[in-house]
Amino acid sequence: MSSTRTFRRTAIALVAATVLPLSLAACSSEDTGNDSAPAASDAPAGQQSAAAGDGAGADADQPFGAACTGVPQDGAGSFDGMAKDPVATAASHNPALSTLVAAVKQAGLVDTLNNAEDITVFAPTNEAFAKIPRADLDKVLADKATLTKILTYHVVGQELTPGELRKGSFQTLQKGEVTTSGSGTSYRANGTANVVCGNVRTANARVYLIDTVLMPK
Repeated sequence: MSSTRTFRRTAIALVAATVLPLSLAACSSEDTGNDSAPAASDAPAGQQSAAAGDGAGADADQPFGAACTGVPQDGAGSFDGMAKDPVATAASHNPALSTLVAAVKQAGLVDTLNNAEDITVFAPTNEAFAKIPRADLDKVLADKATLTKILTYHVVGQELTPGELRKGSFQTLQKGEVTTSGSGTSYRANGTANVVCGNVRTANARVYLIDTVLMPK
């Protein structure tokens, strides 16, 4: 009697050991194939940009960087809104670029930037301009030739993807060279300016917001 019970217990254990892993594998397969999970591309633009700020932007061709969270979720200043306007007009809708927009207007470069095709703009934020002593900034703003030289140094005559920024040197409209380096969602221009919100699309440009004003040699 004892040997019969032992045999039955052993048989049950063997069956359980065989069937349970197969059942778990089937459940796992069904879960991963669940069509109800939303795809990243189906998420609203605001949610996509938030995810990009967490490190998915460069790979997904979405805006990326910590400062992207400050971009409006809708309207002309949103990522979708900016994509519809040429770059100078698009920048005017972004509160973080108000100093840059004022400088562009002061230099008379609005039409130049809006009419250009397939360009890249390294756009200093208000915080970037705030690093410059006020007296020096006022002096530059009052000198149209110097201001134009500085602003056009931030513009490259070709559209650069994040991948092309990994290690490169590009001629600017000012005729100087700007160098870039980095990977993933972390990039720098000239080794000092960090990209805080990159891969922003406008109707005629790709924009990288930076935290330091670039100075041509």
